[in-house]
Amino acid sequence: MLERLNEAMDHIEDHLDETVDAAEPARIAMTSEYHFRRMFSALAGIPLSEYVRRRRMTLAGAEVLAGERTLLDVAVRYGYSSGEAFARAFRAVHGVGPGEARRTGAALHSQPRMSFRLIVEGSSSMRYRVVEKDRFRLVGRGTRIPLVYEGMNPAIVEFVKSIGKETLGRWEERATGEPDGVLAVVSNHSAEDAEGTELDYFHGVVSETDVPGASEALDIEPGLWAVFESSGEFPLAVQYLWRDVYTQWFPSNPYRSRPGPSLSRTRVSEDGTYADAEVWIPVERAGD
Repeated sequence: MLERLNEAMDHIEDHLDETVDAAEPARIAMTSEYHFRRMFSALAGIPLSEYVRRRRMTLAGAEVLAGERTLLDVAVRYGYSSGEAFARAFRAVHGVGPGEARRTGAALHSQPRMSFRLIVEGSSSMRYRVVEKDRFRLVGRGTRIPLVYEGMNPAIVEFVKSIGKETLGRWEERATGEPDGVLAVVSNHSAEDAEGTELDYFHGVVSETDVPGASEALDIEPGLWAVFESSGEFPLAVQYLWRDVYTQWFPSNPYRSRPGPSLSRTRVSEDGTYADAEVWIPVERAGD
């Protein structure tokens, strides 16, 4: 899988001066466009569209400084219909306009070309299972949060605090079926979402009955789920679990992610240093 991903990256690199359609790299990687975008975002830490934009502006920046083409020629070469549009995109990446960069020889930002490799440490094994579930119902509360790719998300921390420990305890007592316990749900996250994009976030439990303090409900469609478990230092155990799913499990197993909400449950020790984590990701068999 990683070899095919790198072939897809070669294709992207060869077509930076054209419109990069994710469907073709996905075909080269022998997976769906949806899964390719999710895989890339998880491995690279940025959406595919943002990587392409940065790489395109890196090459454009080199041509601007070289001075062999007019600024309009550079703009057209990299897909911009006007000098104004090119200047806005250039400034967004480099912090300076192309004209000023050429006049002053300004230092520009560079996005290195990416490739992927698998590091096998052998220090731990991943616990997982694949389950098929009928439609189920989540009850709880929802909010909007900004996307954070690394580290704790302060908006989630504050939202969970606003619900309160007593209410969360009552919810857990009323939970029925799998996944059990209080769950964190992100239902509309696209692999193209940039850092800071607002997402729908839901905190709740699986239950077919009313739960005190739960004001909203989500109906989850039937389908296959890959379920992953991990235990260890908090929050690293949770962050590493998400990383390992995409860097180790998907490349080694005949499944790909499908559209749908991701579910996670984290039980943190009293002193806040240790956690048991469980992640549910909607999947389908590759090739279906």
